Amino acid sequence: METILKVNNVTKQYGSHLALSDVSLEVPRGTVYGLLGPNGAGKTTLIRIINHITAPDSGSVEFDGHKLSAADVAHIGYLPEERGLYKKMKVGEQALFFARLKGLGSREATAALREWFDRFEISSWWNRKVEELSKGMAQKVQFIVTVLHKPKLLIFDEPFSGFDPINANLLRDEILRLKNEGATVIFSTHNMASVEEICDNITLINGGRNILSGNVDELRRRFTDGRYSLTFRGDARAVMERLLPLMATNTLTEVAPDVHKLDLLLAPDASLRQVIAEANEAAELRSVNEAMTSMNDIFIQTVNNSNNPTLQQ
Repeated sequence: METILKVNNVTKQYGSHLALSDVSLEVPRGTVYGLLGPNGAGKTTLIRIINHITAPDSGSVEFDGHKLSAADVAHIGYLPEERGLYKKMKVGEQALFFARLKGLGSREATAALREWFDRFEISSWWNRKVEELSKGMAQKVQFIVTVLHKPKLLIFDEPFSGFDPINANLLRDEILRLKNEGATVIFSTHNMASVEEICDNITLINGGRNILSGNVDELRRRFTDGRYSLTFRGDARAVMERLLPLMATNTLTEVAPDVHKLDLLLAPDASLRQVIAEANEAAELRSVNEAMTSMNDIFIQTVNNSNNPTLQQ
């Protein structure tokens, strides 16, 4: 797949703080790419470098087949986590101001903005002042002005912050629609459920280093080895007593009267065949499925291993 953005061995230091250390990644064109990491991991520094706000101390960034330059910023839309609108301006007036800054003519910008305002159901706020907007509504306006000029690369930093579930779903659908129309999206978030829903690939940064990169589905399969979900009817205590020696970890939940779901990770010397045989002796086994590891679990496990060298393999 063609690459739109390449980060090559980028290092950035602020005084004694090493913000990025030899970070490399490649963002395929027309995908949603998750940029993940704990607070202070270096994500914002990398985003600032991609936006040509600051420069790396060493390494390079390539955009659309050439070395990144100031002129490329016109083809990048950036929605930062720290939002900023002029509170005393009217909503439509301010949106039009930003659209003109991005090179759109007045008539073209107005038509495009009206369409987006209708889609986000905020048309009635066109002549209201920004200071009257809720946090979520202000965020809708900023999302609109970020994507309005149809940039080749979109960068969203915690875009769902401040949204209720309904509007978060609306925004998610719009991000996927933009991807389907050819845009490439870098998506920085702590919400791992969102990563599973919309990201094709991810890079996980911790301590300024790239500690994990790959396709989301492939990573989940890689980390899933030995994880299963069993559903059974019967005595949960008897099942747990039989299976305890065969499990490294487990979570038991009641899903219906006398029906339980057991999520487990096999112990190192155990087999799925043993688990099925023991469970069948103690209860009525209804289903056995491989349990895909969540991105949240992958995030926690990988970061913890990175922070503890004795756990690294």
